[in-house]
Amino acid sequence: EVQLVESGGGLVQTGESLKLSCAVSGFTFGHYIIGDYVIGWFRQAPGKEREGVSCITAFDNTFHANSVKGRFTISMDNAKNTVDLQMNSLKREDTAVYYCAGRRKVVGYGPEYYCSGVYEMNYWGKGTLVNVTS
Repeated sequence: EVQLVESGGGLVQTGESLKLSCAVSGFTFGHYIIGDYVIGWFRQAPGKEREGVSCITAFDNTFHANSVKGRFTISMDNAKNTVDLQMNSLKREDTAVYYCAGRRKVVGYGPEYYCSGVYEMNYWGKGTLVNVTS
């Protein structure tokens, strides 16, 4: 069974940085196996719908939403079995609960299809709160 556990959320001020980490278990990391899966970060702010922030597939094929492009970076650490989200220049509008999610990849479709919701994620973590204050 695939399990995803988020960590790293907290309270920061605008302009500061924060790094979220998603510990992945239930399947083996490594380019051959992880190539079957896509992992992503999603967020949901109070009163708003959940949105895809950043997604990654094997060989560092990444997608970032326009709202975070240039500020957030998603990366995969095969040695630690984690998918990290480095968030820089945080804004108040980044305040949300951030969720790590994953699924088996559909052949021929890049990470943008999963972040945008064309293909729904099957596995979800419980979330971690990021609160950005001015």
